[in-house]
Amino acid sequence: MGFLDDLKRQAEAARSAQNTDSALLERNAMLTEVACKTASAYMATLAQQLNVLRPVCRHRYALDKRHVFDALPRTEFRADTRRKPLRSAEVCDHVVLLWNLKSGQRLNLVKDFPPDIDKLEARLRQSGAQVHSEAVRNPDNGKLLEMRYEFDADFQASVRLNPDHDRARIGFTMINLDGLETVSVDFPAIEVGTPRLDELARWVVGEPNAFLKDGQNLRRVEP
Repeated sequence: MGFLDDLKRQAEAARSAQNTDSALLERNAMLTEVACKTASAYMATLAQQLNVLRPVCRHRYALDKRHVFDALPRTEFRADTRRKPLRSAEVCDHVVLLWNLKSGQRLNLVKDFPPDIDKLEARLRQSGAQVHSEAVRNPDNGKLLEMRYEFDADFQASVRLNPDHDRARIGFTMINLDGLETVSVDFPAIEVGTPRLDELARWVVGEPNAFLKDGQNLRRVEP
């Protein structure tokens, strides 16, 4: 057996491995696309129904100890799906369901203690409220005296699906479903079908659910 024959054997082995990898990637992408299409259709239909039902949120949204909101109606549901190129195909980039939680209250808040300022600003960023802020400083030395915030206490919530086609996994990010927090988790794409999405819908409307059961890489982050 000559050196050239040895190279041929190595090349055949490498070609076989590449074909196997390509077939696996194609299969994973197909499974992921099926899950994304199911989720996209589900979210679009869910948004239509919830815009009629306008379910009231059972959780509290606290900006500080004095400004806590509950029984907020969920309104303005909208679903969106975006696509992207992947190798020689076009695939789902993400699926998102968004809605608003409206209190109807206009707030003017003032904070003068740095830790309180940091806490409030983190919660305002998490809430999605449109805020006008103003720093009031000592005219003599420029030292910060207080921060003033003016905004409508209307919050935003969302569910976003981020597919990983090569690994056949779907990552979910839930923002402000149970108060001001972000929850992330992922599942194998094959597990993302109507039963799993039904559990997510129960969570969105505030009913007991098992959506997170068997999820992986679960994280909860509060501001």
